[in-house]
Amino acid sequence: MGRSKLQQQGAGNRSEAFKQLDEDFAFKLACNDKDRHRVYRLRYKVYCQEIGYSPPNDDDRALELDAYDTNALHCLLEHRASGIAAGCFRLVLPASDDEHATIKLPLQEYGGRSLTHSSLHPDRLPIREICEISRFATAREFRNRPINHETLNGNNLAYEFSPEERRIFPLLTIALFLATHSLVDLVGRRHIFAMMASRLPRLLAMSGFRFTRVGDSIELHGRRHAFYIDNHLAQSNMNRELAEPYQRIRRQLAPQLPLALADRGIMGLVELP
Repeated sequence: MGRSKLQQQGAGNRSEAFKQLDEDFAFKLACNDKDRHRVYRLRYKVYCQEIGYSPPNDDDRALELDAYDTNALHCLLEHRASGIAAGCFRLVLPASDDEHATIKLPLQEYGGRSLTHSSLHPDRLPIREICEISRFATAREFRNRPINHETLNGNNLAYEFSPEERRIFPLLTIALFLATHSLVDLVGRRHIFAMMASRLPRLLAMSGFRFTRVGDSIELHGRRHAFYIDNHLAQSNMNRELAEPYQRIRRQLAPQLPLALADRGIMGLVELP
C-alpha cells in the first residue's frame, strides 16, 4: 500500500476516533459554583497532589484556586457515561477598566522579567485582545500514568472503561486545545499566552498549532517558558483533519457562553457577535 493510502487510512481512523470522542465526552463551561468546584477539585488532584504546586491541605473540599479565577472562564471536559471530570482549563481575560487596572495575566506575575520577546509581550498588545490559557489538566484516570506517586491515593472508580473508550484517551489533550481555541474565538480575543513545559508545544506543533517561545526558562515546578500564538493563524494552520472536531466543539460551547459570562459577572470583557 502506498504512503498516501496509509496516510488517508490513518486520517480516516483518527476522524472516526474524534467522532467517538464527541459521543463519549462533553465540553461544559462552568456556569455555577458546583461546576467551578468540579474544576477546582480536578486542579487540586493534578496541581497539588501530583505536581506539587502547593501541599495538599486538610480542607475537605480539596480545591485549587487563585485570584485569577475571578476573571476567567472555566471549561470542563466530562465523560458522559460516568460523569467523571476528565480534563479542564481556564481562559483568563484581563480587565481594561480603571477599577481592575492592576489585574494582569498570570504569566506576567510568575514570568516577570523572563518575558523577553521584543514585540510579543502582553504589555505591548491591546489589552482587550489578549488572554491566557492556564490550569490545563487531564485527570489521572485518562492518562497512561500519574505525574508522580508521592501524595496520590489509588483510584477506586465504580466505572470501568471499555477498550473502545480507552482508545480515544490519547486524543483528549488535543481536544482540550481545540476547545481553548474555540473559546478564544468565541470571546473575540486574538493573542493567546500560556506558560508551558517545552514538550507540550512540540506535541501541539504536530497538529498545526505552532506556539512561539516568548520568554526565558523559569523554574515553576519544572522548567517552563512563556509561549504565544495568534489565534487567527492557529485556526488557519491547524491540520485539516481537526477542522470538523474544532467546529463540533465550538458548537457545543457557543450556546453556553452567555450564561457563563453572566455568572462570572464579566460580560463587559467580551464583545459577543
